[in-house]
Amino acid sequence: MPLSRLTEQADIDLRDSKVLVVDDKPINIQTIYSILSPDYIILAATSGEEALQVCQDNKPDLILLDVLMPNMSGLELCKRLKEDELTQSIPVIFVTFFNQQEEEDECWRCGGIDFITKPVRPMTLKNRVKFHLTLQKQKDMLQKLVFIDGLTGIYNRRYFDDHMDSLKSKTLRTNNDTAILMIDIDEFKLYNDNYGHIKGDSALKAVTASLKKSLLRPSDYVCRYGGEEFIVVLPDTNLEGAKEVAERIRTDVFQLKMDHEHAKHKCITVSVGIASIINSHEKNVNPTEIADNKLYEAKKLGRNCIAF
Repeated sequence: MPLSRLTEQADIDLRDSKVLVVDDKPINIQTIYSILSPDYIILAATSGEEALQVCQDNKPDLILLDVLMPNMSGLELCKRLKEDELTQSIPVIFVTFFNQQEEEDECWRCGGIDFITKPVRPMTLKNRVKFHLTLQKQKDMLQKLVFIDGLTGIYNRRYFDDHMDSLKSKTLRTNNDTAILMIDIDEFKLYNDNYGHIKGDSALKAVTASLKKSLLRPSDYVCRYGGEEFIVVLPDTNLEGAKEVAERIRTDVFQLKMDHEHAKHKCITVSVGIASIINSHEKNVNPTEIADNKLYEAKKLGRNCIAF
């Protein structure tokens, strides 16, 4: 079935989709912009380094990538994108003059999903971009069914568990530490018992919103670990940096001033346990287990505090 027929059958709104065009020649970017800008949000980068920064600041839904660029080639950039958990799921279409099988094979090996040959043909470009954006949106919808918590709208424990091994591998390979925060709403059973489960669900949503607001980088994320427990993942963060984030989280929740008359502090608070992957690896202990033990220490210290 033609690509256009497949995308026409999918009732998916793509107007807010962001397409990053990476090419060291501005005229090539302008050509693609003129073709795609009526339908999508177009981002641009003229080097691999600039493209990596764009992906960190404003993650695109699809990347159109030139192969031959100075300093960092398109192949090297694609490999680096696929090594980063934040960007590895972004589909990459190579835009190239290549016509040798060996060169194409290398593009496939480094993670590309398709090719568009230069000079770009407008209809081919439109159809291929629409097709791959539609596939990505469909994939995202399916992942939400599996990895998103139905009540809070954040990642669930299954997402955290499924991604933990790759997170450990990357951290130990790069030697850039990753911090894990285990967070628990203090005396939440008392809250549910006295205010009811509907109010309890509202409180969970409010705490979730506060946690997300406290995370200042796109690479940081929060998962609902179960019940009133949450896990925050902080890539490229050591224990000292994690302490700052944990204290901000604790303070932000406390400042919500949500009534909890049956709790020690008369409002909803959280306790936080902190661990890091490198530190736990040196001790040959699971970082989640360390964070959970530290959370228990925070509870013993009187709740509404952090432990590390």
